[in-house]
Amino acid sequence: MQLRVLLEPSEDGGYTVSVPSLPGCISEGDTREDALANIREAVQLYLEPVEDDTAGRDAAELVEIAV
Repeated sequence: MQLRVLLEPSEDGGYTVSVPSLPGCISEGDTREDALANIREAVQLYLEPVEDDTAGRDAAELVEIAV
């Protein structure tokens, strides 16, 4: 999966990086490389299903798709 990220220098040094297509998915790092590694992890966690997402939905079916 390819995602575009917005990498910006922080005022205090380092970088802030966000994923415009995933609201609230933001990370940072001391170097450009650290920031990009951190946002990769943030995206994985953002997209990871959580058991609570289907709690109380007896008729719901959890299906995985490739994008």
